[in-house]
Amino acid sequence: MNRIALSALLAACTATSAAAMDQTLVRQFQKLDPATRLEQRCDTEAMERINKDKTQYRPDKVIAYAFGDPVTATNTITAPGAVFRSQGEWYRLKFRCTTGPDHIDVRSFKYEIGSQIPHDAWERHYLYP
Repeated sequence: MNRIALSALLAACTATSAAAMDQTLVRQFQKLDPATRLEQRCDTEAMERINKDKTQYRPDKVIAYAFGDPVTATNTITAPGAVFRSQGEWYRLKFRCTTGPDHIDVRSFKYEIGSQIPHDAWERHYLYP
């Protein structure tokens, strides 16, 4: 599945936990290959956590690979070069996410928000308004 289709899937996803996830969303995740499902589920979890933690941010998009490739293990993704978009601006993000073997149930998640990304760096990292 190409990255544009994945972006569309993620954009359609409301940030919800696996327990509260709409069954339609669960079915959409289940259609993805396991590696893609892990990344997309954890991207969704990042949006949920940032919103839940009552930060000033309201993320509507997370990209795990903008500033470097994520490192994956069987049920874990570590994304030191991730980004998220909030209110039309992009911010650096690091996260580590571990799921169950189905890559739907998030078992642990830690993140750190970094600095705002200057607009002149957007094109170089394939970011958009």
